[in-house]
Amino acid sequence: MAKWEGKAYAKLAGCKAEQVWPLLQDFFGLDKWFPTLATCLPVEGVSGQPGCVRFCAGFKTPVDRGDKAAMNWTKQKLLSIDPNEMVFSYSIEEGNVGFDSYVSTVKVFPEEQGCGVEWKYEVEPVEGWRLEDLDFFIASGLQVMARRMEAALQLFHASINN
Repeated sequence: MAKWEGKAYAKLAGCKAEQVWPLLQDFFGLDKWFPTLATCLPVEGVSGQPGCVRFCAGFKTPVDRGDKAAMNWTKQKLLSIDPNEMVFSYSIEEGNVGFDSYVSTVKVFPEEQGCGVEWKYEVEPVEGWRLEDLDFFIASGLQVMARRMEAALQLFHASINN
């Protein structure tokens, strides 16, 4: 069976790619930005170095059932990172959300009057999901991340300009 593939994009107005990249390359800091993610903890390695692993838990997905008692969790491994190109890729190594062979690539790039973040992903079809569910989950999460990063950077710039 063919893998599902998707791509999400968010524009950050008034933010330089060089300002956004450090926020994203903090591999163990995803909970600062991704909505509904309660926990992101280091499991092994050094954040930002290939092979490091993070534990993420507490997020909701578009197909969560109301009667579900267990908390969603995944262990994610940083596969590669290139600070010069402002891109990294990671895989989900294990978890309880049914994402098998999941690999994502996240890239920041400069644009006029801001920057963009692209999040590409591929995964084996997930039982109980439709590709549209995954597209919505990634795209809506990335939009919230972009707004949170914009707000944090605006606050930062306001504080140093006072």
